[in-house]
Amino acid sequence: MAQKVSSTQTTELDKFIEDQLVPDTRFRAEVIAAIDVVCAFLRERCFQGADPKVKVSKVVKGGSFGKGIELKGRSDANLVVFFNNLTSFEDQLKGRREFTQEIKKHLHTLQQEKKFQLEFQIQDEQQPNSQVLTFKLRSPELQQEVEFDVLPAYDVLGDVEINHRPDPEIYGRLINECTYLGLEGEFSICFSELQQNFLKDRPPKLKNLIRLVKHWYQLCKEKLREPLPPEYALELLTVYAWEHGSRRLEFNTAQGFRTVLELVTNYRQLRVYWRVYYDLPDREVSKYLLRQLRKDRPVILDPADPTRNVAGGNPLGWWLLAEEATTWLEYPCVKNCEMSPLRPWPVSVSLCPHPVPLHTALITPSAESEEPQECVLL
Repeated sequence: MAQKVSSTQTTELDKFIEDQLVPDTRFRAEVIAAIDVVCAFLRERCFQGADPKVKVSKVVKGGSFGKGIELKGRSDANLVVFFNNLTSFEDQLKGRREFTQEIKKHLHTLQQEKKFQLEFQIQDEQQPNSQVLTFKLRSPELQQEVEFDVLPAYDVLGDVEINHRPDPEIYGRLINECTYLGLEGEFSICFSELQQNFLKDRPPKLKNLIRLVKHWYQLCKEKLREPLPPEYALELLTVYAWEHGSRRLEFNTAQGFRTVLELVTNYRQLRVYWRVYYDLPDREVSKYLLRQLRKDRPVILDPADPTRNVAGGNPLGWWLLAEEATTWLEYPCVKNCEMSPLRPWPVSVSLCPHPVPLHTALITPSAESEEPQECVLL
C-alpha cells in the first residue's frame, strides 16, 4: 500500500482514504456494542465481592477509537477504568498492579460467557503478573481488529462535560505530584476524557486527514524499524496545521498532508500548546508551562496534560521521520497534476504582534521576560 498512497494523484486522495483507511461501519458498530458490554461489566460486576471501598466510577473509551480516528484493519485504543477510592495520582501508581490483576481475572469470566459477535481474546496471558492488560476484538470475516489496553486511573476530574475546563487547582496538584515523583506525563490517562473531547467534534475531513497522516506514520515505522516519536504527536500536529492553515470544513486533503510533512521537516522549530484546558493566568501553571516551553524543541504539549510533552525525548526519531517527510514531498500525492509542488497552507513560525486566539498558540519564551512571547503559525 506504500507505493499506492505515494503515487496516488491528489484528486484521488480522498477516495483512497475512504476506501483504504476508514474502518468498515459494520465492524465499528460491532466493536461499539462489544465495548458497551465490557464497560457495563467493569462498572457493575467486576468488583462485586471485593473491598466495598473499591468502586468503579466510570469507564472511558480512549485512544484512536474513542476519538473516532482509528484506521481500517488494525488499530489500538484503550479503556480507562476510573476508581473513586483513589485519592491521589500516587495512589494510582501504587494500585495499578492490583487493579489490573483483579480486572484480568474477571474478564476471563466475561470471555467465557461468549456475549460478543466478535472474537474476544485476552492477551499477555503468559505474563500473569503483568501490569498491562490487553484484549483484542477481531472480525475474521472482515479481517479487522482493535486492540484495547485496560488502564486503571484516579478519577481526578469527576463528571466531565464537553466544554469542561478543570479547576486550575487540579493541574497544580498534577504538576506538584509529577515533579515530586519525577513522572511527568505518567498520569495523562486521568485526562483521557479531555483528550477525547479535544478531537470529538472536529470536522470529518480533518479526522480523515489525521488518518492519512497516521497511515504515513505506520509506513515509516515499518520501513525504519527504529523507535519514532509517538503517533499522538503527529495527530496533534495535524490539528495544529489545520487550525492555523485552514479551519474550513472542506479543504484540499493533499494540501493539508503536504503542510504536515513540511512541519515534520521543521521539527526543530516546534513549540506548541493549546489553551483549552489550562492557561497562563494561573500562576502555578504559568511557571510550569514556561519551564516546559523552554525545553529543547520539538515541544508539543498534550492539550489535556501540561506535564506531557508528546514530542520530547527522541531527537533521532524526529530526524528519521523528517528525512522520510522530505522524501515524500517529492511524491505525486502532494503535487499538482503537472507535478509541480502543491502550495502548503500558510503555516510558518513568526512573532505575532497581535493577541493570540484563545484555543491555541505556538510559544517562544523570551529570555528577559517572565511571561512568554507568543507566536502563531501565520
